[in-house]
Amino acid sequence: MNIVVLVKQVPDSGADRNLRSDDNTVDRGSANNVINEMDEYAIEEALRLKEANGGEVTVLTMGPDRATESIRKALSMGPDKAVHILDDALHGSCAPATSKVLAAALGRLGADLVICGAESTDGRVQVLPHMLAERLGVAALTGARKLTVDGGTLTVERQTEEGYEVVTASTPAVVSVWDTINEPRYPSFKGIMAAKKKPVETLSLADLGVPADEVGLAGATSTVVEHSKRPPRSGGQKVTDEGSGGAALVEFLAAEKFV
Repeated sequence: MNIVVLVKQVPDSGADRNLRSDDNTVDRGSANNVINEMDEYAIEEALRLKEANGGEVTVLTMGPDRATESIRKALSMGPDKAVHILDDALHGSCAPATSKVLAAALGRLGADLVICGAESTDGRVQVLPHMLAERLGVAALTGARKLTVDGGTLTVERQTEEGYEVVTASTPAVVSVWDTINEPRYPSFKGIMAAKKKPVETLSLADLGVPADEVGLAGATSTVVEHSKRPPRSGGQKVTDEGSGGAALVEFLAAEKFV
């Protein structure tokens, strides 16, 4: 089975994240950038499927030069090779443009199965798996907490607020996963050393046949008009109990419509 895993480099969600003042895009240059957390679960699931069914796992990334760091980190977990879509014109691409570029690359790779995280921690729009499936003309099995493969048939337990749904489809397909699906492995020293020698192919927009004016800020269907820092948290209301603390608490809860 030819499996492609989508991996995105994002600013660390545990640190301060900022937008650039010139174009209101994510300031990746000043951030501590890491693999999108949900994508690590996608990598792990791809590796488990390869170990059970054979085949090859390819990492696909769209991003600037520094995204190479995350590519090597992903490869150290066990995938066989990687493809890096690198082009200055991609800066500021919206979700539809991103899906167009990734779909063009996936068309070259001929994947039986595309696995990705259900969302990215910088965008959190959860639409890319659906857009990719639509562009590729394949099924979208999204929000998976469990994935099984039987020949060319995929079965997914789709996580919902009420429980889960069981959905099936034939390959090729796009599957997005939540962090409930597995526990990602840590790269071993052997894996880290091996990752340095694994092939990484670099593709430009010209290689993919995607016009530059259809991506980036110039081709974006949505833009951030303005932004500001979240205001600091203000101090809460303090009630001193002088025998009437209980009544004061109930009055506060009633005013806030909790009771």
